[in-house]
Order: sequence, then structure tokens, then C-alpha cells
Amino acid sequence: MTNIPDALDHAIIDALVEDGRLSQVQLAERVPLSPTAIARRIRALEESGVIEGYQARINRRAIGLGMTVHIFISLQNQTEQRLEAFEAAVAASPSVIGCDLMSGEDDYLLTVLARDLDDYERIHKQELSRLPGVTRLRSSFVLREVKARPIPGLTVRPTSRHQRSKG
Repeated sequence: MTNIPDALDHAIIDALVEDGRLSQVQLAERVPLSPTAIARRIRALEESGVIEGYQARINRRAIGLGMTVHIFISLQNQTEQRLEAFEAAVAASPSVIGCDLMSGEDDYLLTVLARDLDDYERIHKQELSRLPGVTRLRSSFVLREVKARPIPGLTVRPTSRHQRSKG
């Protein structure tokens, strides 16, 4: 994005993070702009990639996915071909909801949702153990989610002019 979001954009972003279903009229009640100006800014934020999309937060337990598992993955090596093959296989794996390339001892951190331990065993056998180039899988089971939220408003605050000019 060539234009760094200003304070009004940040106010819009904060409000949408809190409630993505707000209309332009409702946003105008929170941000000192007209609904038309709000709509223009939202469109610009979407086109620039600052706003990537909108989604509902689903209660995982309510839909039968009561188990969250983080899996630490080590690969045989980190050649470009190996990483691409692994990442393509992960992208095709329906149970994986998150995948991060890591620094340190492990190469990747995957997040998987499962109904229960039997379901995770099935996922492990049918999906995870078939991922290409894997030498080690270490699973850690989430006992209780302490905090989960979208980007907090504080992280999207405008930077000072001095910090902006350095980037």
C-alpha cells in the first residue's frame, strides 16, 4: 500500500475489527465522516489489501470441533522444491487451518481442528503422516484457549512521522 492509513482509516479499521457487520451509517456514528466518505475509505482499504476480507467467528465447539492441536514439523531439508511440495500438500489438507514457516528447531507449525482424539488420530494417519519430506511430527494439544481475537486496535495505530520516513 502506497498510502499509509491515517487516523480516520485506523478508526474505521478498529470499528470493523470489533464488529465487521457495521454499516457505513453505523460507522459514521463512530468516525467523524459521512457514510459516503466511509464507503470510499473502506473500498480504498480493500483495494490496497489492508482489509483482506470479512468473516464470521464460529464457535468451534458448537460445530463439533472441540480439539485444537498444534503440530511442530521438521523436514528432511529445506530446499525450495521440498518447501513448495510441503506447502502445496498442507494447502490441500482439509484439517489444517493454519501453517507457519518457522525459524529455530522446527520448520513449520501447523494448527489442526479435530472433533476428538479419535478424529485427530485419523487426521494424523490420513493427512499429516503423508505430508512430503517430514522427518518429525510433534503434537501439542490445546487444553484451553485463553485468548483469541483479531488484530487488536493498538497494532493498527498510525506511526509517527519520524518512523514513517525511515521505512
